[in-house]
Amino acid sequence: MAEKCYLAIDLGAESGRVVAGLFDGTRVRLEEIHRFTNGPVAVADSLRWDVLRLWSEIQSGLGKAAQSFGNDAISVGVDTWGVDYVLLGPGDEMLGQPYNYRDPRTAGVMERCFSRVPRKEIFSATGIQFMPINTLYQLIAMQQTNPQLMAQAQRFLMMPDVVHWLLCGSQVAEFTNATTSQCLDATNGQWAWEILRKFEIPTGMFPEVVPPGTKLGKLRVSVAERCRIPRLDVVAPATHDTGSAVAAIPTEKTGTAHWAYISSGTWSLMGLELSQPVLSPRALELNVTNEGGIDGTYRLLKNIMGLWLVQECRRSFERAGKSLNYAELTHLAAEARPFSSMVDPDASAFLAPADMPAEIVNWCQARGRPAPSSTGEFVRTALESLALKYRMVLGWLEELSGSKVDVIHIVGGGSQNELLNQFAASACGRPVVAGPVEATALGNVLIQARTSGALSTLVEMRSVVRASSALRHYEPRDQTAWAAAYAQFCELLEFRL
Repeated sequence: MAEKCYLAIDLGAESGRVVAGLFDGTRVRLEEIHRFTNGPVAVADSLRWDVLRLWSEIQSGLGKAAQSFGNDAISVGVDTWGVDYVLLGPGDEMLGQPYNYRDPRTAGVMERCFSRVPRKEIFSATGIQFMPINTLYQLIAMQQTNPQLMAQAQRFLMMPDVVHWLLCGSQVAEFTNATTSQCLDATNGQWAWEILRKFEIPTGMFPEVVPPGTKLGKLRVSVAERCRIPRLDVVAPATHDTGSAVAAIPTEKTGTAHWAYISSGTWSLMGLELSQPVLSPRALELNVTNEGGIDGTYRLLKNIMGLWLVQECRRSFERAGKSLNYAELTHLAAEARPFSSMVDPDASAFLAPADMPAEIVNWCQARGRPAPSSTGEFVRTALESLALKYRMVLGWLEELSGSKVDVIHIVGGGSQNELLNQFAASACGRPVVAGPVEATALGNVLIQARTSGALSTLVEMRSVVRASSALRHYEPRDQTAWAAAYAQFCELLEFRL
């Protein structure tokens, strides 16, 4: 059959791109049309996203897509990171530039909230882990510091919903990204109205929630004319990038819980695909999260800081005059002495450091532990610590689900780091299947393809992923050494084995 073209707009914390997914009925091949940088912008004493520049780049990408594929494109859909949002006021005016989730205005907000509404009540309603970056605490911070602006808000849209609004005028919230907000009820898929009212957050601004695969409308006439592209269908994929990535896990297993995934990038999101959220007291104690997935599934997962530690180390090295790419850094890490240092990747000191290597040294020294000193040691410490945290989280997931995980799938850009993949297999004592690298874009495209009628089931979608991807396999090694390291890691984090 002739290839069908679906356009995926994939926005990440470091970069964005417009990708064409070309589907021949058996395989999808991805063609990157336009890539652009992204990142927080310092505005006065705040961190923001430059949403207008992102929109300009997206339109450039659509224009290039029109030149390459003409009338062949069928639809377009957007996925992004979670938690961040835009408020629209009268006349659909954006009320300021959206905040970046690392903005410091939420410091201490989450802890103060618990005197008003207990943690247990928030978790029982939303099923979402407690992180200061969550939308709930961002909204509370805005309500406390700028109630005048909040009072003008007529519509709350999360980042992918904003782009869909710009594309076609829709003002709805797609389910998978909405769940990351900690403002959505985990049992009925609607906004957690009672929680929002208790925090005096205006509820009238929250839109209808729609499932992934929903047709949102046709491309605006003005956008189609500017980009010289047909008025495509605008389709909401799983708009949370991890939601799309998990839809593209190349598992052959049916059912849930016997395989785990790690969506590996700036963050490592490790979890299981389940049919129901897990809202038990133990889930609350372990601070896991239940994010929405495709076909009504839930992603029981834990956010782990991820390759952010390596990315920030690299930036610090560059500022010091040592410019190394990721392959060079990984080579140096492979040559460094094993288990010379270890850290908790999720320590608050590493969330937004001025100098990541200095923070790693301070963290180790404050606990009387050896600190890394060479470039390779810093990177190896980050990668080994990540793998050990994977092992800890895997144990939690198995405990909460009551199921034994047989294999771990690592997808996303971080799946290209062969050293981390091997560390993950060895630390967890499970085979690792790495790939696809482009899981998010693949999931986005395949959900659009299913909406168009080219596919029918999630099982079919995942068979297409397997046919379209080069997968790499890793078996556990050095189990005795990793078991000893894990015992030290648990002691360091004061976690009882």
